[in-house]
Amino acid sequence: MLILAIGDVIGKPGRKALNQLLPGLRRQYGIDLIIVNGENAAGGIGLTLATAREILDAGADVLTSGNHIWMHREIYPYLDSEMPILRPLNYPAGVPGRGHLVIGKVAVVNLLGRVFIGDFDCPFHAVDKLLAQLEQKIIIVDFHAEATSEKVALGRYLDGRVSAVLGTHTHVGTTDAQILPGGTAYVSDIGMTGPLDSVIGDDADAAIQRFLTSMPHRLSVGKGKAALNGILVEVDEDTGKALSIERIYREVE
Repeated sequence: MLILAIGDVIGKPGRKALNQLLPGLRRQYGIDLIIVNGENAAGGIGLTLATAREILDAGADVLTSGNHIWMHREIYPYLDSEMPILRPLNYPAGVPGRGHLVIGKVAVVNLLGRVFIGDFDCPFHAVDKLLAQLEQKIIIVDFHAEATSEKVALGRYLDGRVSAVLGTHTHVGTTDAQILPGGTAYVSDIGMTGPLDSVIGDDADAAIQRFLTSMPHRLSVGKGKAALNGILVEVDEDTGKALSIERIYREVE
């Protein structure tokens, strides 16, 4: 089974890249499942109903998210609907939505890191509890986290128990795509799908002013050419072990 995971989609440029590229990628590789992190799809932060539908119409099978999923309240009711949208599993009990979704033979899990992000439930303990309940052999984890050390630690912790641990959130793709000793595909960050002429998706001039002045400046999504960053994982359907991991990179005008 071939599974493609797309990194954080940033605003309109990121959505445009998905619309142009996802159908062709599915045909080219014969992809069985496409997972897209959409937590920055609406104007660079959060997810709305319209942007969620646009990404699903472009070819995504399930949307993952992160700490920005709560930015637009209009999406809250749909987190509990049949729409395939996930919020991180390790939020406290009682918040809207779900942290995992089963699609056919695949369980997709969304986790949120705690280092430099916030005080959430422990992602290690949360996924342990979930794995004890899942029957699926193919399990893909989107770990939305800031610290590389936390991502690597979770990858090693889950090695041999899930098919892939794929990092999101920092928007810069890393070069450590690998299959760990126990058969789990791993990468610290998939990278973003959004404007190249930017600072991790934001307008470059506005971001630079923040650093120069230490004062708040309104940020907007960058413009111009966009790039899609993804990770393609081939998984053995009988064992759930990863057979290969490949970085996918495409640019669009």
